[in-house]
Amino acid sequence: QVQLVESGGGLVQAGGSLRLSCATSGRTFSNYVMGWFRQAPGLERQFVAVISRSGGRTSYADSVKGRFTISRDDAKSTVSLQMNGLKAEDTAVYYCAARFGYSLSADISGVDYWGKGTLVTVSS
Repeated sequence: QVQLVESGGGLVQAGGSLRLSCATSGRTFSNYVMGWFRQAPGLERQFVAVISRSGGRTSYADSVKGRFTISRDDAKSTVSLQMNGLKAEDTAVYYCAARFGYSLSADISGVDYWGKGTLVTVSS
């Protein structure tokens, strides 16, 4: 089992920044591809960003490319999402996700573990 706990959500004005963090425990962190997904009210959960086990490869949804940056710290077993230039449409619950293996797929069905989420609200 891998436990994921998100933090850093909150209320921010459009154009502002937030940094989300995900603390993990349980299995060996370095064995997992880590990612972030989000779910806005009334919508399906969608892919935001993913980072490889080594941290050398990342992938982003087109809607956040150039504004969000995903990173990981294997020494601390954490993964972060730096969000800049926030827009009202970024408002959602953000979920940390872990996938065992090497795939950077954005497919939600491939996620092995989920956090409980942290709410980000962007006011326009």
